[in-house]
Amino acid sequence: MGEPDLDEVLGGVGARLRALRQRRGATLAQLSTATGISVSTLSRLESGDRRPSLELLLPLARAHQVPLDELVGAPPTGDPRVHLRPSTTGWGATVVPLTRRPGGLQAYKLVIPPGLPGEPDPRVHEGYEWLYVLSGRLRLVLAEHDVVLAPGEVVEFDTRTPHWFGNPTDRPTEVLSLFGPQGERMHVRARPARG
Repeated sequence: MGEPDLDEVLGGVGARLRALRQRRGATLAQLSTATGISVSTLSRLESGDRRPSLELLLPLARAHQVPLDELVGAPPTGDPRVHLRPSTTGWGATVVPLTRRPGGLQAYKLVIPPGLPGEPDPRVHEGYEWLYVLSGRLRLVLAEHDVVLAPGEVVEFDTRTPHWFGNPTDRPTEVLSLFGPQGERMHVRARPARG
């Protein structure tokens, strides 16, 4: 059995788009506002009257918080691993994304070199952050709080609160970060302590 042809693959996009939108309980008007794509174009995409293009599918994948290959029905690769692609921040930390899907909660490993990023300069932005110190020490300045976290310690905070974090030591610090860009909170489940 051969691979499906392009028309066959693109023909299934509309039904997947409609199912994703309906599963989220969103209207075409709400999706239009989120993506900047007109209601009529969205309607024609869902009905199959409009051929999907990359310019239309990318904002839709972001709005639905799914990978692009889910919209086009790409066959699974069979490999569930996230292939790590580290990058370096403007202030020298290494950021390793641990999630693949666009939008929604994102997981990162941060490796912060000694002494970076220098003196505290608290900032604010949209979102909600959860930080877990894997190794080293992490200094967190959050509003009036100034604390140093050790391995195994966790903090979570609304990033609209002035905040800054860095490495106050002479060794690298490794941190696991969960970040929700629209302020999504983390739901951590733990077993109750036995007395």
